[in-house]
Amino acid sequence: MTKELTRPLPRTWWLRKAPYFQFMIRELTSLVVFAYALVLIWGLWSAAGTGAFSGLYDFLSSPLSVWLHAVALVLALYHTGTWIALTPKVIVLWRDDEQVDPDFIAGVNAILFLVLSGALLWLVLA
Repeated sequence: MTKELTRPLPRTWWLRKAPYFQFMIRELTSLVVFAYALVLIWGLWSAAGTGAFSGLYDFLSSPLSVWLHAVALVLALYHTGTWIALTPKVIVLWRDDEQVDPDFIAGVNAILFLVLSGALLWLVLA
């Protein structure tokens, strides 16, 4: 019986090519977005249980919190942009015998993202 040949893969394999690097950064941003959501949920839950919304408000309006929110926004927008760019590879649509243009699929996703984000922002600020 022969042993299967497996080459050792260095830990820095993703630094060799730009698409690999972009893939890893997108995956890491998903962890940051998940952690950000958990922290916000935990903060709201703890403030609701004790009625200490003023403490939560003071924390959220601190310079450190504003800076962390700005970093989280940039990472979330990068994550969203890379997923929108990836959708034509995941969603392959055909119309009769012709494939729908991948740029059209990505454009529709981008427009839907902007419209839904704008509607959500309008609901929150209204």
